[in-house]
Amino acid sequence: MTTDKDTIVALATPVGEGAIHLIRLSGYRAKEIINLCFKPANMRKWLDDQNYTLHLGWFYKESKKIDQVMVSRMYGPHSFTGDDVFEINCHGGLLTARRIIEACVHHGARLAEPGEFSKRAFLNGKLDLIQAEAIVDLISAKTELSADLALLQLEGKLSDKINDLRQDILDILAFIEATINFPEDEVDDLSQTELYGMLLRVKDKASEVFKGSKTGKIIREGLATVIAGRPNVGKSSLLNALLKEERAIVTDIPGTTRDEIHEYVKIGEVLLHLIDTAGIRQSEDPVEMIGIERAWKALNMADVILLVLDAEELSSKHLSTEEKNILDEHSAKTIVLINKIDLLPSAENFNYSLPSDVYAIPFSVKEKIGFKELEKEILRRVWEGDIAISDQALLSNMRQIEALEACIHSLEKAIEAAYVHVPFDLISIDVRNALEEISVITGHNVQEDLVENIFSRFCIGK
Repeated sequence: MTTDKDTIVALATPVGEGAIHLIRLSGYRAKEIINLCFKPANMRKWLDDQNYTLHLGWFYKESKKIDQVMVSRMYGPHSFTGDDVFEINCHGGLLTARRIIEACVHHGARLAEPGEFSKRAFLNGKLDLIQAEAIVDLISAKTELSADLALLQLEGKLSDKINDLRQDILDILAFIEATINFPEDEVDDLSQTELYGMLLRVKDKASEVFKGSKTGKIIREGLATVIAGRPNVGKSSLLNALLKEERAIVTDIPGTTRDEIHEYVKIGEVLLHLIDTAGIRQSEDPVEMIGIERAWKALNMADVILLVLDAEELSSKHLSTEEKNILDEHSAKTIVLINKIDLLPSAENFNYSLPSDVYAIPFSVKEKIGFKELEKEILRRVWEGDIAISDQALLSNMRQIEALEACIHSLEKAIEAAYVHVPFDLISIDVRNALEEISVITGHNVQEDLVENIFSRFCIGK
C-alpha cells in the first residue's frame, strides 16, 4: 500500500535517448538512499551538507558502478515537494536511467505515480491547486499567450485574487457569526444595510475576477471553432487552407466528410481548435445522419461558428432551412463566409440577403480572399475589446470557473436575503456556501478524490 510518506523516484525527462536524463528522488529516506548509491568526487564538499549544491560523482548499485552523474541536493522544507529532494543527472540512455532508478528502489524507494511530486508539494503547502494546475498548463502550452497565462498562475497572481476574495467572505461570515453567537458581548452590531453593502462589494469583486474567464479558457484550451455549412460549399478546403496542409479530403462528391476532424492552428497569438463537420442537409444515409447529428452538437458547444455559404447559390436562391436555423440559434457567435466569391461575374455588385445582425465576409478559399478580415474578426471576438494578458491572471479551466460561478450564485442569494431582512442565521447559510465554493479553487476545502483526479493528469516525474 502506497502512502504520502514513502520515498519516491521517477524519470523526470521524456522517455527516449538524449544527452542527459534527470531522475528525481524525494522523501524522508532520500538522503539515506543517495548516500548508499552516490560516491562524490569531492567527499569533503559533499560532507559539508550544504543545501542547493551540485556534485559530480559515480552512481552505484551495491558495488557495481552504473554511471558518472551530477547530483543536485535540495533539503526540505526548502524544496519543490517540501521534502528532501535529490535530482540525478545521468547520461541520456534509457538503460542507464533504468538502472539508477532500480538502484534507488533496491534501497527502499518506490516508483512515483503520475503527478506525485507535485501532489506532495500541494499537501506540504508549497503550492495551491491553481499553481499545481498551472504546471500542467505550462508544460502543455501551445502558444506564448497560454504559456504566459500559466506562468502568471504559477507565480500566484490568480491565487492572490482568489485568496483576497476568500478573506472578504470569511470576514463577513465572522461578523455574522459573532452577532448571532455573542449578542451579549461588546461586538459591533452589523446592520442589515451594512451587511447588504458588504455582500454587494465582495460579489462585485468576484464578478470582476470571473469576467475574464471566457478569455482565459480560450487562451488555455483554444477557441472552439466549428466549420459548418451544406455539402460542397468549401468547408474542408477552408480547413486545409487554415492549416496550410491537405488534412481533409476534398472532392466534388457531396457528403465526403462524414465525421468531425479536429485540428489546431494559431491566428495571431490565439489558438484555434478547428472542427470540420459533416455537411448539414437532409439525408437518408444512416452513416451521414450520424455525422450531421454530431455537427449540430458541435455547433451548440462552439465558441465561434464559421458558416460557409456558396456565393453562386446565395445569389440565385434563399438560405436553406439548416442555414436559417444556424443563424437563428447562433447568430451572435457566427461569422458567415460567402465562399467562391471569385466565381461571380461582379463581386462588387453582389447583394446577399442575410439578416442585418449577421457578420459576413466575402470570401474565396481558392483565391485567398477574406482571410485577413477573418483573422481580424476572430481576434476581436476573443479579446472582447481590450483584455490584456500581459499583467492579468485569469481563470482558465472549467473547475475553477464553475467553482467561482457557484460562489457568485451563493453571494447573490445572500444579497437577496439581506435585502428583504432575512435573519442573519439564514443568510449565513449562503455565505458559508460561497466560502466553501471559493475554497475549492485553491484547495483550502477540497475532497481527496478531486485531488487525485487533478494530479493523475500530470506526467510521471512531475
